[in-house]
Amino acid sequence: MMISYLGQSCFKLQDKLGPEGVTLVTDPFCKELGLKVPNFEADIVTVSHQHANHNNADALRASPFVIDTPGEYDIKGVMAQGIETFHDAKNGAERGKNIVYRMEMDDLTLVHLGDLGHILSDEQLEQLDDIDILFIPVGGKHTIDAKIAVEVIGQLEPRVVIPMHYKLSGSKSDLDAVEKFVKELGVEPKREEKLKIAKKDLPQEGMDLVILEIAA
Repeated sequence: MMISYLGQSCFKLQDKLGPEGVTLVTDPFCKELGLKVPNFEADIVTVSHQHANHNNADALRASPFVIDTPGEYDIKGVMAQGIETFHDAKNGAERGKNIVYRMEMDDLTLVHLGDLGHILSDEQLEQLDDIDILFIPVGGKHTIDAKIAVEVIGQLEPRVVIPMHYKLSGSKSDLDAVEKFVKELGVEPKREEKLKIAKKDLPQEGMDLVILEIAA
């Protein structure tokens, strides 16, 4: 699998390159964010919540299948489960609901937390077991912050952590820098332009922290 970071909470996941591959995009954002809007062919788009910096599915070409509600989906061999959570720590009273996605793609289990705003409940954790790669917001302000992100990682115990939704050059979002999260987690990060990974590449012990550069 090839994983590219577009900024905010948006990632491009490709199970293989070329016309036979499947491309899944998470939380595509609008131009008002200040970053380069994703504009390429995609097969599947997941949307965690209906805010403009997370739901710009129309920017993608080739009429992708859009998942924006909780439930179970099977599209082109990709299994996806949307799990209802909240965008804040007050059961959605401040910012509404959020969908966490658990995806099985290219023999890997990936979880994208969207704009999660709270520690996960036991019921939610039961649906989020055996995670290979976790995409987690760490910038605070509108989501969990660095400290709570570390608590959520402790709940989920993924094998690879990829932070998202933090301060980026050019972005108009007022968020904390990723370095605050790195310090809180206490794990030396690997910095990559893109992450090429297969099941056999996952750490056998401990956990890897990978910070991705924004794709050109």
